[in-house]
Amino acid sequence: MGSPVTAPPPRRHRRSFAGPFVLIVLGIVFLLGNLHMLSWSRLGVLFAHYWPALLILWGVIKLIEYQQAQREGSAAPSMSAGGILLVILIVVFGLIATQAARFNWSGLRDQMDMNDSDFSDIFGNKFSYDDHLEQEFPAGAALKVLDDRGAISVHATEGENKITVIVHKRVVADNQEEANKYNDQTKPTITTIGGLVTVDAKTGGAGDHPVETDLDISVPRKAAVSIVAGRGDITIATRDGNVDVSGQHGDISVEDVKGDVKVTGKKNSAKIEQVTGMVHVEGRLDEVSIMDVKGGAQLDGEFMESVKLARIENSVTFKSSRTDMEFSRISGELDLNSDDLHADNLAGPVRLTTRSKEIRLDAVSGDLRVQDKDGSIEASMRSLGNVQIDNRDGDVRLRVPEKSGFRIDARTSDGVIESDFGDVHIDNKDDQATASGSVGNGSSHVVINNAHGGIEIRKVVGDLPQPPAPPKPARALPAPKDKVQSSDN
Repeated sequence: MGSPVTAPPPRRHRRSFAGPFVLIVLGIVFLLGNLHMLSWSRLGVLFAHYWPALLILWGVIKLIEYQQAQREGSAAPSMSAGGILLVILIVVFGLIATQAARFNWSGLRDQMDMNDSDFSDIFGNKFSYDDHLEQEFPAGAALKVLDDRGAISVHATEGENKITVIVHKRVVADNQEEANKYNDQTKPTITTIGGLVTVDAKTGGAGDHPVETDLDISVPRKAAVSIVAGRGDITIATRDGNVDVSGQHGDISVEDVKGDVKVTGKKNSAKIEQVTGMVHVEGRLDEVSIMDVKGGAQLDGEFMESVKLARIENSVTFKSSRTDMEFSRISGELDLNSDDLHADNLAGPVRLTTRSKEIRLDAVSGDLRVQDKDGSIEASMRSLGNVQIDNRDGDVRLRVPEKSGFRIDARTSDGVIESDFGDVHIDNKDDQATASGSVGNGSSHVVINNAHGGIEIRKVVGDLPQPPAPPKPARALPAPKDKVQSSDN
């Protein structure tokens, strides 16, 4: 009998070390993050760009294991369920990290109106630097300021033809060495070309790394000023030249200007006071306040929260998607918000077209024309001119001086008409009410059309109160000289 045939030994299955090796790499990386040897922001950037290297490394290890198993005649290790899950997680989180790295986070911060300092605790540490720039300012030159991120203040020097810039900078970085590098890349500069002196904060010199630079600028008061800014408050005071400001995400304040003022804003507020020339405001602003202007005022854009106008001695025009108004002068105040418009001491001709607002106009002089719907209208005349009021879904009340002379034609549906003047003939029917007649000399013509609301014509007995006199501008004190020396800390 022949010897029995022995079965070949079973092929040994090796365990793959690709998964443990990748986990070791990831563990080392996260350990460096916990030890603050790498910032979490830097780790996120590295993973977003280089996560496919983990899959390549995994594949190389699997290939080596397969070739080694072939040489030994053993079975190559297979992919376990845990290994498959780990690969899926790497791919999913890698794709998410890549898209996040490509996203415009600066734009998101702008939309949410958040500062770089809000992210400094997450994406790095904040380092501060001060600097001091100074040079001669040519006679008759104008100033231009460029600063994407940071507050800007411009005030007057007295008796000195020079420009002084005090710089306060904040840099977000992983460590001091990186911060110093970003600081060197974002040194503000002063350049003079012809009659234009330009101060550039250079905040974009460090690329995507957040840098905020505040500029405190002293310049001769006769210099015209132009500012192009991004995020940060802007303050300009005591100018004997024109002012042109463009800013976003910050409060704009302009005061005591002997010249014209133009402000272009986006998601910010503007306060303009004591201006001898014209004021022009445009853009998409939250709040606007314009007071004590000897010239006129023009507002074009969208004003999300409120507009306040006071003591503007020449014509005012206002245009937005919802409201269009124009008048010759305002000796009192006007307050406008999303639901209400209240003004007093307006000089006509006054023209107002809006919707969904409660309107109250006090002490109006001259001609008046108002159009509204979904709101009530109340107008009190100091001196009566021609009046036309058109409204819908709201009551109308017109108050005129008792000794006025006017002709009236009024009608409304689903409402009644009332009058304090006996010469006005009123016919209140079920579906429509009308009023007509002549009072006094009938020199003014009053036309009121309403739908789904009442009409009242009332007497004003006595004189309406006069507007307060405008305050005298305070004399501006010279700005204190800053003795801060240049330093890098």
